[in-house]
Amino acid sequence: MNVRHILCLSIIATICTALPGVAMSQSLKQQLVGTWLLTSWEQDMPNNQKLHRFGTNPKGYNVFEASGRFFVMFARPDLPKIASRDPNNPTPDEAKALAVGSIAYYGTYTVDEASKIISMKMESSTFPNQMEADQRRTVTAISASDLKMENTGALAGGGIRYAFKRTN
Repeated sequence: MNVRHILCLSIIATICTALPGVAMSQSLKQQLVGTWLLTSWEQDMPNNQKLHRFGTNPKGYNVFEASGRFFVMFARPDLPKIASRDPNNPTPDEAKALAVGSIAYYGTYTVDEASKIISMKMESSTFPNQMEADQRRTVTAISASDLKMENTGALAGGGIRYAFKRTN
């Protein structure tokens, strides 16, 4: 290559990295890495109803690390306080509301780039039934700021759709 070609390639590379919206191609796993704020959680129930288990304004995060680890925590914004102020001594109603209105789990994940499927191997969960098999999420849309996923294998039946906004 002569100096002219090298100079042209350098200019093109500089322009591509400087212009907003121009990004080099990233793998799905690279795009997932970061912290995602939950904006929507909706489940299609077998009776054709929609369930918003965490309310219409759900709270939560989904974190994907480059190392292949993940963490998820979702909760209703209106979870009850424990009247006794002792987490070891909730009333039966408080305990039920907390169990139904929140979930947290973590472990490792892999990404099948071709099918856009994230396979999650649970190490711990507040819903221990999840530990029976790897959980799978299909990425239905992703951009620099938005992520949408679907879980078609929900243990309670029906598909679950998640929407997130990137926080970092």
